[in-house]
Amino acid sequence: MARLADYFIVVGYDQEKAGSGEGCGKIIQRFPKKDWEGTAFPQGVEMFCQPGGWRLSRERKAPTFFTVVLTDIDSDRHYCSCLTFYEAEVNLQGSKSLEADGDEDEDAEEDGLIQPAQVFAPKSLILVSRLDYPEIFRGCLGLIYTVHIDSLSFPLEGLVANLFIFQVPVAGGSQKLFSLGAGDRQLIQTPLNDTLPVTCKSVALLFQQLGIQNVLSLFSAVLTEHKVLFHSTSYQRLGEACRALEALMFPLKYSYPYIPILPSRLLEVLSSPTPFIIGVHSMFQTEIQDLLDVIIVDLDGGTIKIPECIHLSLLPEPLLHQTQTALSLVLHPDLEIADNAFPPPRTAPSNLKLLDKEVRAVFLKLFAQLFQGYRSCLQLIRIHSEPVIHFHKTAFLGQRGLIENDFLTKVLDGMAFAGFVSERGPPYRACDLFDELVALDIDSFRAEEVNPVKLQKHIRELSEQLYRNENPNPHMAFQKVPRPSEGSHLRVHQVPFPLLGDDKVEMLVQEGVAKHTNAPPSTRTEKKCVVPAGPPVASIMGKIGSVFNSARRLEVVRNCISFIFDNKTLETEKTLPAALRALKGKAARQCLTEELSLHVQQNRAILDHQQFDYIIRMMNCALQDCSSSEEYTVAAALLPLSTAFYRKLVVGVNQFAYTCIQDHPVWTNQQFWEATFYSEVQGQIRALYLNTPGEKGGITARHKDVGPVPAVARDEEQTAMDLAAEQLRSWPCLSKEKQQELVKNEESTVFSQAIHYASLMVYLLVPLDTSKNKLLRNTPVADWESGSNSIVTNSIAGSVAESFDTESGFEDSETSDVANSVVRFVARFIDKVCTESGVTQEHIKSLHSMIPGVVAMQMEALEAVHRESRRLPPIQKPKIMRPALLPGEEFVSEGLRVLLDPDGREEATGGLLGGPHILPAEGALFLTTYRIIFKGIPHDPLVGEQAVIRAFPVSTLTKEKKISIPNQLQIMQEGLQLRSASFQLIKVAFDEEVSSEMVEIFRKHLQRIRYPQSIFSSFAFAAGQTAPQLILPKQKERNTGFRTLSKTIVKGAKRAGKITMGRGSQTTLKKNDRGSRMTWHEDDDISISDDGEPPPSSTLRASEKSTMEQLVEQSCFRDYQRLGLGTITASSSRSKSGEQFRITAVNRLYSLCRSYPGLLVVPQAVQDSSLHKVARCYRHNRLPVVCWKHPRTKAVLLRSGGFHGKSVVGLFKSQNPSSTAPASSSDSSSSLEQEKYLQAILNSIPIYFKMNGHNTLSNRSLIGFSPGSERRTSRIPKMAPVHLDIPFSNSFTRGVLEYRDKLFTHSNQKPAAKERIHHPGMWASLRSSSRLSQHPSTGDVGARLAGKDLAPPAGSSSLQAQLLKQQAALYIFGEKSHLRGLRVDSSLNCELVPVDFIDTRQVKASFKKLLRASAPSSNLSVLEDSFLKDLEDSEWILQLHKILQLALILVELLDSGSSVLLSLEDGWDITTQVVSLVQLLSDPFYRTLEGFQVLLEKEWLSFGHKFSQRSNLSPSSQGSGFTPIFLQFLDCVHQILEQHPLEFEFNQYYLKFLAYHHISNRFKNFLLDSDYERLEHGLLFEDKGDKQARSGICIWECINRMHRRSPIFFNYLYSPSEIDVILKPSISIPSLNKWDLFTDETLSTGPCYDWRMMAARSESAEEAETISNSRRRIVWPCYSSVSRAQPDAITKLLSDIEKLELELNQTPERWQTTLERVRISIQEDLKQEGNQLHKQSVSISGLIPTSSLQAFQRRSMLHLPDSGLGEDHSTTTSNGINRRAATLYNQFTPKSEENRSYEGILYKRGALLKGWKPRWFVLDITKHQLRYYDTGEDTNCRGHIDLAEVESVMVAAPTIGAPKHISEKAFFDLKTSKRVYNFCASDAPSAQLWMDKIQNCISDA
Repeated sequence: MARLADYFIVVGYDQEKAGSGEGCGKIIQRFPKKDWEGTAFPQGVEMFCQPGGWRLSRERKAPTFFTVVLTDIDSDRHYCSCLTFYEAEVNLQGSKSLEADGDEDEDAEEDGLIQPAQVFAPKSLILVSRLDYPEIFRGCLGLIYTVHIDSLSFPLEGLVANLFIFQVPVAGGSQKLFSLGAGDRQLIQTPLNDTLPVTCKSVALLFQQLGIQNVLSLFSAVLTEHKVLFHSTSYQRLGEACRALEALMFPLKYSYPYIPILPSRLLEVLSSPTPFIIGVHSMFQTEIQDLLDVIIVDLDGGTIKIPECIHLSLLPEPLLHQTQTALSLVLHPDLEIADNAFPPPRTAPSNLKLLDKEVRAVFLKLFAQLFQGYRSCLQLIRIHSEPVIHFHKTAFLGQRGLIENDFLTKVLDGMAFAGFVSERGPPYRACDLFDELVALDIDSFRAEEVNPVKLQKHIRELSEQLYRNENPNPHMAFQKVPRPSEGSHLRVHQVPFPLLGDDKVEMLVQEGVAKHTNAPPSTRTEKKCVVPAGPPVASIMGKIGSVFNSARRLEVVRNCISFIFDNKTLETEKTLPAALRALKGKAARQCLTEELSLHVQQNRAILDHQQFDYIIRMMNCALQDCSSSEEYTVAAALLPLSTAFYRKLVVGVNQFAYTCIQDHPVWTNQQFWEATFYSEVQGQIRALYLNTPGEKGGITARHKDVGPVPAVARDEEQTAMDLAAEQLRSWPCLSKEKQQELVKNEESTVFSQAIHYASLMVYLLVPLDTSKNKLLRNTPVADWESGSNSIVTNSIAGSVAESFDTESGFEDSETSDVANSVVRFVARFIDKVCTESGVTQEHIKSLHSMIPGVVAMQMEALEAVHRESRRLPPIQKPKIMRPALLPGEEFVSEGLRVLLDPDGREEATGGLLGGPHILPAEGALFLTTYRIIFKGIPHDPLVGEQAVIRAFPVSTLTKEKKISIPNQLQIMQEGLQLRSASFQLIKVAFDEEVSSEMVEIFRKHLQRIRYPQSIFSSFAFAAGQTAPQLILPKQKERNTGFRTLSKTIVKGAKRAGKITMGRGSQTTLKKNDRGSRMTWHEDDDISISDDGEPPPSSTLRASEKSTMEQLVEQSCFRDYQRLGLGTITASSSRSKSGEQFRITAVNRLYSLCRSYPGLLVVPQAVQDSSLHKVARCYRHNRLPVVCWKHPRTKAVLLRSGGFHGKSVVGLFKSQNPSSTAPASSSDSSSSLEQEKYLQAILNSIPIYFKMNGHNTLSNRSLIGFSPGSERRTSRIPKMAPVHLDIPFSNSFTRGVLEYRDKLFTHSNQKPAAKERIHHPGMWASLRSSSRLSQHPSTGDVGARLAGKDLAPPAGSSSLQAQLLKQQAALYIFGEKSHLRGLRVDSSLNCELVPVDFIDTRQVKASFKKLLRASAPSSNLSVLEDSFLKDLEDSEWILQLHKILQLALILVELLDSGSSVLLSLEDGWDITTQVVSLVQLLSDPFYRTLEGFQVLLEKEWLSFGHKFSQRSNLSPSSQGSGFTPIFLQFLDCVHQILEQHPLEFEFNQYYLKFLAYHHISNRFKNFLLDSDYERLEHGLLFEDKGDKQARSGICIWECINRMHRRSPIFFNYLYSPSEIDVILKPSISIPSLNKWDLFTDETLSTGPCYDWRMMAARSESAEEAETISNSRRRIVWPCYSSVSRAQPDAITKLLSDIEKLELELNQTPERWQTTLERVRISIQEDLKQEGNQLHKQSVSISGLIPTSSLQAFQRRSMLHLPDSGLGEDHSTTTSNGINRRAATLYNQFTPKSEENRSYEGILYKRGALLKGWKPRWFVLDITKHQLRYYDTGEDTNCRGHIDLAEVESVMVAAPTIGAPKHISEKAFFDLKTSKRVYNFCASDAPSAQLWMDKIQNCISDA
C-alpha cells in the first residue's frame, strides 16, 4: 500500500522579488510541514509549476492542469500535478491593502460599485506523489479548487488531510473507491502488472501528431542514445508525448534525463552532453534553434528536424519494413481497401485507447524479434547470494548475423540494455508479457511475416492484454467528482485562496495514519516463476550460412589434420593449401577446433617440428580469417589448445603453441578475455551444482512439482540457467550456514578460474622475442594504458606493478617495459572481473601480488625457448632460380627472396576461370641493367615445379611503393609494389631473411637504372659493351631548357650569328632578326623552350657534302621520291620539269627548325630565305610542310605546329586594313610571308574533280571562282556532324544543318530548307557527347563532307554540281583558340576547321586509369564486369575513337581532291598520330612491313615526336609521367588491322612488339626526341668508322633479322585488294575492341617480346623433347604462350618442313620461298580449275584464296588470331573450296597418281524431281571420300560425299524415272547423316561390289 499523495503545496507570485525584472514564485504553504521518512520534499517546485516563467496577466485565464515529472537523486520519479488559476493582484502599487480573510467589499466600494481588478497573478495548487495517476490527481485538485471557488461548505483542511491518509493498493488489478470528503466518490484502479507502462492514449496521439516515419526515427534516436527535444504550446501534450516515447521503449527503461516539461530558468540543461528526452514550451523556439546535436520535434507542426551532424542508425532491414507495414495496418486500416470498387461499409475506427495498445503491441513484437534468443547469450557468473549475470554481446551479434548492424550494436552498448540485462537476466523472477513473447519460437514470427491475417490477430491479442493491464475491471463503479460551476473563474468577485490551518491538517493526518497502522498490511507477494528460456540464437539464424559447399571443405580440413597427426608429410603438403583456403569458411574453423581438441584428448599433444609447424599455420589461418563476429568463439576455442600442443626443443625446453599465435589483436582485447572468462566460469558453476547430487536430491524432494525425471537425463539437458532457477527458488528455504557454504563455494570457483586466466593471459601476452615484438605491441600497449581512469589505477594493481619493477632486479629496461604493460593489462582484467563477480578483497589482493611473479617466470622460460627455437634448422626453402639473361644484360642486384603475391587479376589464382593456383609463387626478385625479373615456383604444391616468371623493363616503371602484405603466418611483411607501363604489376612480399637495408639498396639501384644519366648508359647502348661505364663521355644534361630558358636563347642567338652555311648567299638569321624574335616571344617563351641548344660546332665539321649524302639515304627522302614529291633543288634554280613541290635542304643543319628532319618538301615557288620568316608564325618554328601526296587526286597532306596567336592576325586580317593597328615591321613581314606561303601551297595543289565520271586535272589557277561572298553563303557541308569535337565556322554550320536530316535520319522527305528552319543553331558547335549516336559509318560521313557521292535531298537535284564547285582546295585543321574570330581572306580558297582535340594531359590521365584497370593492385570488386567498367571510365577507347574519326575525315577530303593542313598543338603529338593514320588508311605501301617502318621513321622519328619525354625515359622528364601517344597510335592501327585483316602484311604481334619496345630502352631508336638530338649524339647516320662501340641496337635491323628467320611478324592473310586501296574502318565505340596487349601475360617465360629475339633454335629443341615424351600438353591461358603451344596451321607446317629438311641434312630454305612456292602452285590450280566461280579471285595473290574474300573485305568481319589461319566453312560451294583446302595437302603428297582405290560409272539421282545422270565415281580411301566427276577424264571434281558421314549402304527399290534397262537389284541407297543418295550401278554384281567397297571403307575407319 502507498500514500495517494506525499505533499500538497500552494505556490503564489512572489511580490518581494518582483522588482528584479523576471517574476518568480514562492511557496505559500506546504503540507505536511515535516518531510516524510524516505520521501524528500521536491526542490524547485515553484519553477516547475510555471514553466514559462511567472508573469502577471491582464485578464483572468481559465485554470490549467498538467503534470510535471521530477527525478530525485535515487532516480525515483515524483509526479507533481499542478492546477494553476489566476487571482486578482491587489497589492500592486500598494494602492489597496488586503486583509488575510480577503473581504474586499468594505474598502473597495466607491459609489456602490466594486472596482474590477486590473492585473491577475497566477497561483498553483500542487500535489506531489510517487504514483502516476494523473486523472485521479486532476480530480482531487479540481475538487479542492471547486470547494474554494464555489465556496462549498467543506473544510479545505479536511480535504488536504485525506490526500495523505488514503492508501492505494499495490498493482494487481484491484479497484478501490475513496472520497476526500466533499461529497465525491472516486475510483482508483491499479494496473495488473506494474512493469508494463500505462499510456492511456498518449502513444496513439503521438502517431497522430507525427506520423509513422517520424516516430520510427525518434524511436531509433532514443534507443541509440541521441538527444530528443519536443516543443509544443501545450504542456499537457508535451507530457503525453514524452510518456508515449518512453512507453515505446518497453522492455528497456530510459535511464537518462527525462524532463517532459522544462522550466525557462533551466534551459541551459539543453546543452548538457548526455542524451535526454526533454519538452519545452514553443515560446522558446528561438532559443532552441541553434542547438547542434539535438533532434527537435515540433508536436504542433508534426515535423522533426535532425541536424546534419547526426547519423541515425535505423532498424535492421527485414524488421524495419515489417514494423512499418504492421503500423500502417493498425493506423490506416482502410488503406488496403482504398482502391476497392465496392468498399465495405465503413467500420467505426477503433477507439483511441485501443488504437494506442495496438501500436504498442507492434513495438513489443519488434523488441521480441530484436532480442530473440538473448537468454542463450547470458553468462551466469554467480547465483548466491545475488545472481550476477553478464551478456555476451559479440556472441549474440555474431550468431544473429548482425555484427555490421550499427543500430543493434549501439542498442546493446547502451545504458538501457545494461539495465535490461540486470533486471531481466535472473532466471527466477516475476515474468511479464515480454518474457512470454521473446520466448516464442521463431517459426511463429515467420508465419506472421507471410500471413497478414495472423499478424493482425497476434497484434490484436497483444493489444487486448495491454488494454486489460490498464483497465482490469470492465465494470466501472459509479464515480462522482463535483466540478466548479460554469464560468466561475471569470467572476469579478473572487476570494483569494485562503491560508489553511497547519495544526488542523497535521492533527487530522496523524489520526488517519494511526488508524491505518492498526489495520493489517495487505501486501501481495510477487508471483515468481522460472523465466522461459526461448530458442537459442543459433536456431534463429537457421541454415543461412552453411549452403556454401561446406561439407566438402570440412572433409578437406579433417583429412589434412589426420594426415598431420599420421605424419603423412606428402599428403599434408598437398592438402594444406586447400585446407587453409577452406578455413575462410566459418564451419571449417569450428571443425578445426573440434578436431584438434579430439587429438588432445587422445594425448597426442606432443608434436614433432613439422607437425607443430602445420598446426600453427592452421591456427593462425583460422584466427586471421575469422570476422569480428566469431573472432571470440574461435579464439576462445583455440585458447586451451594453444597451451596443450607443444614440441620438445631440447631436454627440459618445450615450446608451446601459444608462442606462435600471439600476433593477433584479439589477445589484447579486454572484452574478449572477459567474455571467455565468464563463459568458463558459467561452465564451472554449472558443474558445481550438477556435481552435488545428494543436495540436489534433497531439493527435488522438497519441491515435488517436477515429475520424476531420471537424474542423468536431466543433467544433460539442464543449462546453467535452469540450475540457477532451481537454486534461487530453493534459496529462501535454506539454513543460514548452508547459504554461507554455497556462497563460499561459488566464490572459490570464480577465484580459481581467475588464477587460471591470469596465467593464460600472461602466456599469450608475453612475447616470445621481447626485443622484436616490442614493435608489434606498440599500439596495443598504448591502448592498455590509455584507460588509466579505469578501476586499476586506483586499485592495488598499480602499486604492485611498481614495486615489482623495483625489486625483481630486472635491469633491462626493454624487458621490464614489456613486463610492466602485461602486468598492468592482466591486473586491470582481474580487477574488473573479480569485482563484478564478487570475489573477496583478500583474494583479489593475493591475485595481484601473484601476477608479476608469473610474468617474470614466463619471461625467463620463454628466453630459453626463444634461444632454442632459433637453433632449429630452418624450413627448407625452394632454391633461388636465376633467370636467363639477354646478351649484354647483367645483374645489378642478386636475387632477394620474395613471395610474388597475387594482385587484382584473377587469371593466375584460379579465380572465376578456374585453373591452377599459380600465384602466390615463391622465388626471388632480380634487378638487371635492363629488366626487373621475378622468377620462382608456385606456392601451391599441387601445381608442381613450374617456373613462374614475371618481368618488365626497368624503363617502364611508373610507380614503386612500399606496402605490407600478410603472409601465411599472418604476420605483416614488408613488400614492394612495382607498376609498369607495359601493363604489368609485380607485387612482392620480402622473406624474413631480406633485411630492410637490402630492400633500400635495391630501391636505390632501381632509381639509378630507371633514369640513366645519359642515353649512352641506357641498355640499348650498354648492351653491346663490356664495361659501359668507361666509355661514357661527360654528357651535358639535355633539355635543361625548362630551367635555363632565357640563357639558352641568348646563347643560341649569339652562336647563330657565327655559324655560316656552305653557300655564302645563305647565311642563317641575321643577328637583329634573331634579337627581334626574342623580344617578340617574351610572353610565349615556353613554347620555344624545347628547342634546346643549337648543335655545338664540333658536329658541323663534317663536310656538308657528306651530310647531304647521308640525308639522302634517310627513309624520309626515299619516301618523298616514291611519292614523286619533287627533287632536291636550291631555291635559285627553277626546276624544269614543272613539278609543284621541291625538297629543300635548308634545314640540313637544323637551323630552321630543331624538331624537323633535314629535308623538307615545300612549294616550288617559295624561296628558302622566306621559310625562316614563315617558320616564326608557328610554334617551335614547325612550319607547314608536305608529308604525303595522294597518288590519284594529287592532293597533299601537310603538317605543322600550331599557329602563334599574334602572327596569325596578319594572315587573316580583316578586309579593312586601316582598322588594324600598324604592326611592327618584323611582325607584318612574317605574316605576309605566311600568307604568301599559303598562297604558294594553294597554287601548287592541282585540283582534282570527279564530275560526271570525267577526271579533269588542272592547275588551280585556271579555274575562276564566283565572288567570295556568294561562295561563303552556300558553301557545301565540308564537315558533317560526326561527333568529332569540331565546332565549325558559320559557313559549315549552314551546310551541316542542311544535311543533318540526311545524315542522321534515314528519311529525307522534307526539303532541306524547311529542315533548317526547324532546328536553328542545332549544330552550331559539334561538341561530341561522350556517347555516339548511331550514325552512318564515319567513312560515309566523310564522303559527304568531301562532297563525293552526295545524293541530294528531295527537291534540290542540281545542288550536287553546285556543291562540288564550292569545295575548298585546302582545309586547315587548327585549334579553336587560334582560329576563333578569324576569317580567311576571300582570295584564298581555303577553309578553317577548328578542332577540339585530346590534350596530352587527358591521354596521360586516361593511360593511368587504363593501367590500373588492366592490372589492378588488389581485388577490390567481386563483379566480373568491373574490368570493363574501369576500361570505360578510363576513356581510352573514346580517345581512340576521336583520333580515328579525325583521321577518317582527312582521308575523305584527300580522296576527294582537297588538300589538308593539320596544325594542332606543337605538331608532334596528336598531329603525328592523325597524319600517320591518314597515310596508313590511304596508301597500301604503309601497310607492308617495309612501309610501316618508313612511316614511323618519317612521321614519328624525323618529325620529332618526343619519345624520350612522352615515355618518361630521361631524368629530365622524370616528373612528367607516361603519355603514351605512340601506344595510342599503335592501338588505332590494331583496331584497323582487326577490321581489315587482309590488308596488312604484318600481324598483331608486330604491333605489340613495337608497343612493348618503344618504352623498353632495348633499342636506340626511341631514346631521343628528334633527328637533331640524334645528330648531336652521333646517332643519326650509321657511321662505318670507329664508333662501332656506341652504335647501340637498332629495332629495324632486329625486326628484319627476325622476319627473315621466322614468320613471326607475317600475316598469312595478307592479300591486299587492288580496287579499294583506301580503308574505312568502322569507328563507332562498340566496334572498337580492347587490345589484348593490355591484359595478356605469359608467366612461363615472362614477356615474349624479349625472348622471341633470341635464336628460336633452342626453344624448338626443348619443345621437341617435351613433345616426344608425351603428345598431350596442358595449356593454361595466363601461364603458357598459347601461340607457341598451339601454332596456327601454316606456322606448324612450315616448322615441320624445316624439321624434316634438317633431319634429311638439307639446308633449310627460307620460309618466304616455301610460302612463295605454295602460293604459285595455288595460282596454277586455280587457273586449271578455271571455272566461273574463281575468275574474279585469280588476280588475288593471297595464300588463302576464297571466293568470298571480297565480301570479307567489305564486311570486315574476319577476326583471326595473331598469325592464325581462317577456316572456311562453306562446304556448299559445289566443288571449289574443299578441293582448294586440299591443295595445301596436295603440296606434300606425290602428284603423279591420285588416290583412287576404286572407280567406275554409277547413275546418281539428282535432288527432288531431277533425273538420273551417269557420273564417274572415285572411291578414295586415303582422303576418305566418294568423289564424282562428269567423265572419267575430268580433273575437276564436281562434288564429294564424306565417308565419315555415311551411316549405312543398303539395297533399294527403283524409283520413278530410273534408267529402264537396268535390273532392279542394281539399285542401292547411301544414307548419310544429312540426306539419302540414290544410286544405281550397271548391273546387280557391280552394285554389290560398290556396296562392299563402301562398307569396307566405313568399317576400316
